Amino acid sequence: MERPLRRRNPLIATLLLLHTTTTTTTSSSSSTAAKAAKKSNHHRPPQKNPPKKPPALRFESERIKIAYYVIKNYKSRIENDPLQIKKTWVGTNVCNYTGFSCEVVPNYGKQRGVSGLSFNNFNFSGRRLSLDGLVEKLPDLTFFHANSNFFFSTIPKLISTVNFFYELDLSNNNFTGPFPSEVLGAVNLTFLDIRFNQYYGPIRSELFDMDIITAIFLNNNKFNQDIPANLGNTPARYLTFTSNEFTGPIPKSIGIGKTKKNLIEVLFSDNKLSGCLPMEIGLLENTVLFNASKNSLTGPIPYSFCCLTKMQILNFSDNNLYGAVPEDVCKLPNLQRFNLRNNFFTQVGPICRSLIWKDVLDVSGNCILGLPKQRPEKECTYFFSKPHSCPDDKSMKIIPCKATDYRPHPPPPRKLTEMRTYAALIPN
Repeated sequence: MERPLRRRNPLIATLLLLHTTTTTTTSSSSSTAAKAAKKSNHHRPPQKNPPKKPPALRFESERIKIAYYVIKNYKSRIENDPLQIKKTWVGTNVCNYTGFSCEVVPNYGKQRGVSGLSFNNFNFSGRRLSLDGLVEKLPDLTFFHANSNFFFSTIPKLISTVNFFYELDLSNNNFTGPFPSEVLGAVNLTFLDIRFNQYYGPIRSELFDMDIITAIFLNNNKFNQDIPANLGNTPARYLTFTSNEFTGPIPKSIGIGKTKKNLIEVLFSDNKLSGCLPMEIGLLENTVLFNASKNSLTGPIPYSFCCLTKMQILNFSDNNLYGAVPEDVCKLPNLQRFNLRNNFFTQVGPICRSLIWKDVLDVSGNCILGLPKQRPEKECTYFFSKPHSCPDDKSMKIIPCKATDYRPHPPPPRKLTEMRTYAALIPN
């Protein structure tokens, strides 16, 4: 007996159809997504590993580390480096850089720091080549020598905060402006060399009150006005004022202050100095070189000059000095050169004449009868037709080393030494 056929429930059929469709769609979508992902992965570049961090810089000391970053920040300002000095400024061993010196820093255990920069004759130049950001940023600096470069602008005011700074040489550069008063704050300064620049105006009197300075080289600038009256306060042994535009007299204090015992060499040559020679020059006890040539000085040679027993070189050529050349000055035991050329002297005694024959004394271009190479008579007559005198004529005849019955025993004659201040007249 046959079973009757069951009629399928329409609701169930619909649900089955929907399930089949959804499953097929989901499967198809999953397959499509998988293919797309596979295709996308196929074209995506392989991932790179993150860059490795550079190894940490190692420094000999914290003081060297400070200097390293100062130099790193500054050296780009040196645009022209003809000797390729900067090529040596690589790595953290700053002490091996050309031009750098290192020493143990006081109060920091055994740590070394950059103690000195010696850039002489490197010919560095650049549009931003000032000293700011270099000298005052190196806390352990004791000296900065930069002769013959193209530094310009001003000296950093903060140089006064560098505790051990004692030598500054900026000669033969492009500095300009008034006297750099910033150096006055460097209280430990012993050596100042700013020659062969374009500084102008008066120099500050405080310069001569610096306590421990031993050398001041100001030559070949455009300084003018009078040399400060407190010149004698300076303890400096070497002074050069040559080739500026100074006016007025040589200060009397030169022989009665610290200069009396300390001064070894002084150059006043090639300026516009005037007035009479102060007798106080004769009080200088250890001076071996005194040059005041090429000025407008006048009057006689003070008798006090016969007390200059250490003197080796006296040069008063190309002035308006007159009178007789003192015989006692020609007796000075160490005198090697005595230049009075192109003045208006009228008389020399036998001792001075003996120095002429020995080529020690030069009196050519004067008004001395009977000697060759003198001025034309008309020039001498014209000069003496006008009155000439000194404010204190009596002082010209004082001999201080005899005034108290004291005459120092002359030391044994010695050979002419190489003059340090004359070397300063050469740019490098």
